[in-house]
Amino acid sequence: MAQSVFPKARTALLLVDVINLFDFPRGAALARRSLATARNIRRLRDRAHASGVPVIYVNDNWGRWRSDFKSIVADCRHPEQPGAPIAELLAPTARDYFVLKPHLSGFHETPLDTLLQTGEVRTVVIAGIAADNCVFFTAAEAHMRDYKVVVPSDCCSAELDGERRHALAKMRKFLGAQTAASRRIRLRR
Repeated sequence: MAQSVFPKARTALLLVDVINLFDFPRGAALARRSLATARNIRRLRDRAHASGVPVIYVNDNWGRWRSDFKSIVADCRHPEQPGAPIAELLAPTARDYFVLKPHLSGFHETPLDTLLQTGEVRTVVIAGIAADNCVFFTAAEAHMRDYKVVVPSDCCSAELDGERRHALAKMRKFLGAQTAASRRIRLRR
């Protein structure tokens, strides 16, 4: 059984809404486009594991107030769900942590900041879906809480690639976010 105490680490990897039903208009198309992004996220997650950097799944609960993260993962892995291949690829491991969020930001009305403070985290690497929505709002709130923000450009997607690029540009300009490709991101515990 994995230890549940959050480790001391300067950096944490936040995976935002990667476990996703994609059951909204144009969701199936986003799921198809996000599969390549999911492969990049998987490589980044594996590097985080190898480096001892904690991984936190920050996921929407879609208003299901009686759900838990395991049931959300199970629902998304059903073969008929558009995001099933992504949920299979990015299913959390026993060493990962999770936070369910009620809305856009991973920090808003969640214990995420408390978890990060417990580990003395100073840098958050944020990957996920969608760059122009939940990734953006999570990054903005991380910035407002004085975390250094890193958003690997190849580890987030949006309905349109132009929206992804625009969101990354805003995160660079207004949040001081580093947005290099994931292979250029150094992960240090």
